[in-house]
Amino acid sequence: MVKTIRVSEEYHEWLSAHKNEGETMEETLRRMTRGPPPGDVAGLLTEVEARNAKEAVERFRNGDRDRLESARDAFETNETGE
Repeated sequence: MVKTIRVSEEYHEWLSAHKNEGETMEETLRRMTRGPPPGDVAGLLTEVEARNAKEAVERFRNGDRDRLESARDAFETNETGE
């Protein structure tokens, strides 16, 4: 099965610039993200463990998003002097 993902033009250009000769985009993404082949990790987690892991990642991402917004707000406040 093949899936299509959407990335910004800038990211695609950056990724293409890091693509080795003869390498597919998937191979480049795997190399750049250092992700294991799916077959190597398939079946390691139960459905419940996988769902719990996904929820933990989402909580972590939301925390990062909140910290980024706080930092952005602080920076903008500093620039405007408000």
